[in-house]
Amino acid sequence: MMQRIRNYLRSLRADQRGLTTVEYAIILCVIVALSVSTWQTFGKGVATKLGTDTEAITNALNAK
Repeated sequence: MMQRIRNYLRSLRADQRGLTTVEYAIILCVIVALSVSTWQTFGKGVATKLGTDTEAITNALNAK
């Protein structure tokens, strides 16, 4: 019985079928992390630009 358990555990350790899924999951996590950080940086820049432009338009309209 113990020998069958050992053989089963060895076969599980040697099985590499699930590794591809894990590798794709890790790559996906890295892509998501890079996308989120890029989006946050881009979003802050756009928000700053829109705020500046809105302020300039408001000031120009109020000056008349």
